[in-house]
Amino acid sequence: MGPCTPLLTLFLLSCLRPLQGQQHHLVEYMERRLAALEERLAQCQDQSSRHAAELRDFKNKMLPLLEVAEKEREALRTEADTISGRVDRLEREVDYLETQNPALPCVEVDEKVTGGPGIKGKGRRNEKYDMLTDCGYTISQVRSMKILKRFGGPAGLWTKDPMGPTEKIYVLDGTQNDTAFVFPRLRDFTLAMAARKASRVRVPFPWVGTGQLVYGGFLYYARRPPGGPGGGGELENTLQLIKFHLANRTVVDSSVFPAEGLIPPYGLTADTYIDLAADEEGLWAVYATREDDRHLCLAKLDPQTLDTEQQWDTPCPRENAEAAFVICGTLYVVYNTRPASRARIQCSFDASGTLTPERAALPYFPRRYGAHASLRYNPRERQLYAWDDGYQIVYKLEMRKKEEEV
Repeated sequence: MGPCTPLLTLFLLSCLRPLQGQQHHLVEYMERRLAALEERLAQCQDQSSRHAAELRDFKNKMLPLLEVAEKEREALRTEADTISGRVDRLEREVDYLETQNPALPCVEVDEKVTGGPGIKGKGRRNEKYDMLTDCGYTISQVRSMKILKRFGGPAGLWTKDPMGPTEKIYVLDGTQNDTAFVFPRLRDFTLAMAARKASRVRVPFPWVGTGQLVYGGFLYYARRPPGGPGGGGELENTLQLIKFHLANRTVVDSSVFPAEGLIPPYGLTADTYIDLAADEEGLWAVYATREDDRHLCLAKLDPQTLDTEQQWDTPCPRENAEAAFVICGTLYVVYNTRPASRARIQCSFDASGTLTPERAALPYFPRRYGAHASLRYNPRERQLYAWDDGYQIVYKLEMRKKEEEV
């Protein structure tokens, strides 16, 4: 070995001493970190064990309570089913009693008969109506109700054409609008996205109220002319009847309704001034005037010319009336309360004089959502198409001969 060997050895020893010191400090640091981790893991394990024990105790406490709650729920369900059955039975019994003991018809006696001051004569014809057909039926009861869907706002009209060959459904939403929906058939109307299946028919003048009528391929409706009800001028409180051809989409005829001082005929339906109706005999109009603001008036119209053929002052009150319809020449007025309750036919007027008020049935309508905004009778189907707070309803009617006793 040469003379440089001791020097090399000393150099290497001097370099290794700092490295050994650094390794020692690193090992101490790692030991401290591992000890801290072990302590934290022990704490987590203790907390987990404690939480598991608390959860187990909570579960043991809740299981009996859940069993008790389940038993109480079953008991409440059974009690609710029992109460529902009792209510249904009670409603059937009430309906039976109402059928057996009908309320007295709403007929007011003219004070002239009893010697009182009376009502000023109106000069209307009030002559007995000569039937054009052999229709002699009257309502016996409202047999059933079917809720089709909800479409549109709280007030509107939906109907079929009783004279048309098709099954089209006509929907007129709102009390002041100019666009009608036409559906190819009832099934299309009941679909969830019904509006996509409908064609739209726009009329030249907006209608007023919910008194529109589809009859023989035409849409009959009341229009507020300039200066009409609420507009001031010479035509204050007058309305114009429009006959609109649905296929050609043109106005065929129009006529100012021959009654002055028109007011809403139904106390619970303030937006309708003329309610058009159709039955086996043809076209009718229900209205009221300021001359006698307590009772309804009935008019027979010529569907071809819109001329008024006959007019009657009926004994049916306006107060609490919500809608009306005509069957075989007899006007049936439906009454309700505010807020809406269960509607009932409480007054009828037979223009031919065949059906007396004592023989007329006064049936209730099944419970539903609110008040009738419109009722349309279909003589072919013997059904009523009703608009009830945005819901479209079909009522099936049971008929009897007018001469039969109730």
